[in-house]
Amino acid sequence: MKKHNFSAGPCILPQEVMKKASEAVVELDGIGLSLIEISHRSKEFVAIMENARSLALELLGLENQGYHALFLQGGASTQFLMAAYNLLENKAGYINTGTWSLKAIKEARILGEIVEVASSQEQNFNYIPKGYQVPNDLDYLHLTSNNTIFGTQIKDFPITDVPLVCDMSSDIFSRQLDFSKFDLIYAGAQKNMGPAGTTLVVVKDEILDRVSRKIPSMLSYKVHAEKDSMFNTPPVFAVYVSMLTLQWLKDLGGIAAIEEINEKKANLIYSEIELNPVFSGFAAKEDRSTMNATFNITDDTLKELFDEKCKEAGINGINGHRSVGGYRASMYNAMSLESVGVLVDIMSELEKKG
Repeated sequence: MKKHNFSAGPCILPQEVMKKASEAVVELDGIGLSLIEISHRSKEFVAIMENARSLALELLGLENQGYHALFLQGGASTQFLMAAYNLLENKAGYINTGTWSLKAIKEARILGEIVEVASSQEQNFNYIPKGYQVPNDLDYLHLTSNNTIFGTQIKDFPITDVPLVCDMSSDIFSRQLDFSKFDLIYAGAQKNMGPAGTTLVVVKDEILDRVSRKIPSMLSYKVHAEKDSMFNTPPVFAVYVSMLTLQWLKDLGGIAAIEEINEKKANLIYSEIELNPVFSGFAAKEDRSTMNATFNITDDTLKELFDEKCKEAGINGINGHRSVGGYRASMYNAMSLESVGVLVDIMSELEKKG
């Protein structure tokens, strides 16, 4: 039976990517060796890394714009510290929109003064703060573009002369933005790009060497940029699958094409949440994420039936995070409109039982 994977991460991947990746584990492109047993210095893997980095910049519209694309290790959690290590000299600002923002703030405070410019914590992060003023004396302003746990997403980014740093782990490559507004973007691959094990970092060259402190080599963007993401042994499988996913996206028509599909998926489920009295949305309507729809059931007597119907239909990973409860449908790039339709049909059927 077909499974419909709504898990928040690691993410769903295109089936053609999974097939190519599985073949490469046995033998890469007819070379007689597996992807995971060749040297990371071999011409075959160097070409993979170069292609992955090039595709990332091309899809983001940042080719020849003075940026480096890096594939690093340690997940976005390491980037919480690494961004501050490389950019925080005196004081940085953070927009607090959820669990991942809080974690980033905690790590950055190790290295300097942190100003919480705006926060939605008082309402359990069910909205995105607006109308705040960005101090002009910050080393940078950090934002989290999408919040998997609470189902919110920043629609409008602040206009400021302060360097912008953004954690885009859960919505990278999902919608069109002017990515040149950002000085540093980072994203764990496992939400929308590939398997766990690598993190995409896109850094503007001009912000390298910003701080006076001595930075350990493994935490230095400059070191990794100078070595083209090959300072240490990279996570070869995760980079390869990310490359395949980025090529899949390019062949599909790029970010503009996938954004159209993602909007259709989001409109389908949010329309059902709005019209169906059995369900209620968690996030503020204007801030709802196209990647992660969070919702609750209004009649607890129907919960067991809903769970049973979801299981029968092959729906996986629909339970909400413990800090929110209810349900969460994660609809990353590879999620089909058909799968969202299966879930919506069950939701609609439940209304008739209520």
